[in-house]
Amino acid sequence: MKSYLTPLGPKADKDTVRRHNLSLVLRAVRDEGEAGEATRAGVSARVGLTRAAVSSLVEQLIDSGFLTESGKTFSGQAGRPGTALKVARTGPAGLGVEVNIDYVSVCVVDLAGTGRVRQTEHLDNRGAPPDEVLARAARIAARTLDSAREQDLYPVGATLALPGLVSDGSVRQAPNLGWNQVPAESLFAEALSGLRTGNAPLPVRSENEANLAALAELWFGGLDPVRTFLYLTGEIGVGGALVLDGRLLRGAHGFAGEIGHVVVDPAGPECRCGSRGCLEQYAGQSALLRAAGVEESGGGAAGVLELERRAQAGDARAVAAVGDAGRMLGRVLSGAVNLFDPDAVVLGGIYRGLMPWLSAHADEELTGRVVSGLWSGGSGRLRASSVAGDAARGAAALVVQDVLADPVAYARPAAFLGD
Repeated sequence: MKSYLTPLGPKADKDTVRRHNLSLVLRAVRDEGEAGEATRAGVSARVGLTRAAVSSLVEQLIDSGFLTESGKTFSGQAGRPGTALKVARTGPAGLGVEVNIDYVSVCVVDLAGTGRVRQTEHLDNRGAPPDEVLARAARIAARTLDSAREQDLYPVGATLALPGLVSDGSVRQAPNLGWNQVPAESLFAEALSGLRTGNAPLPVRSENEANLAALAELWFGGLDPVRTFLYLTGEIGVGGALVLDGRLLRGAHGFAGEIGHVVVDPAGPECRCGSRGCLEQYAGQSALLRAAGVEESGGGAAGVLELERRAQAGDARAVAAVGDAGRMLGRVLSGAVNLFDPDAVVLGGIYRGLMPWLSAHADEELTGRVVSGLWSGGSGRLRASSVAGDAARGAAALVVQDVLADPVAYARPAAFLGD
């Protein structure tokens, strides 16, 4: 069971304590709702507050639009049945915007973590001016916000999921996009505000897309009880993220996880990052399609589907290309496993659909190179990501985490509702 009690310090005032307790109750209802039905009595037992205190907090959360209650539920405990509490399906929500090399994906997630609206456009962003790419993403986001409002959802913030090195609101370097020192947050926020005249500006933050995909896998992917894992996502580039005991490891400057630029062969092909023989030159989407003899047409998604089709049909070149990529992945992953000792490695992006032809080769390398002996073939520690583990959903859910942490700060923003 999760622990909900955290120390506030000896000088916490009444307002701070109440806001903290509102967060405890809201999160407890959300978490219990995932397993069944929540009641005041059940929440009281879960968070360690009296039933009277929980009832008062629940009423405030209902009045503020965060919770709903309906019907009666029999919990199996002695006493009268209680009313069932649920996180509201309307009200505050999060907006996630993934800007990747060959697509833009935007989604809205409600307080329960459910994806409610999704819009994706496949297009090649390589070589396009950053302001044009972000303006295009803002247009997709504006349409998504309109769809969310039709469902009485009002996103209270947006998170940009971006490839490359992201810090302080900017993309320091995104080799596959050709971006350097791009103020992505301000460009996107300005473009979105221009499309939503009369609405309050939406707070915008940014994060590396692999980090956000890893958080989505943690929160929605069914990894429990695994809380320490390495996440690898294959797109045109190869991104990585490390989650330690449920927390994202960003590194001293926010740049941890750039596993796609680990050098496999110093004499190998030149990489867009300026180095040679990086992992993504052997296991990235373009490298895989090229090795398999599959044309990378359009945004690349069609090429990946064709690669899967050929591998399924037993095409020797396709199977060999995926197997070689699996071996390269396994070699690099073994070093990361030896260094960080995760419970699992999760492969997402294009690797998810290629696992039937990739995993045995990666597993073989891990078995032979991981010194602990815990990664013997068939250990189950190498696994495919779930369909829930995508960066746009993780980006939206990051906003929702803020709401759950302090619901008072996000109660019914009048500017969005037009009040």
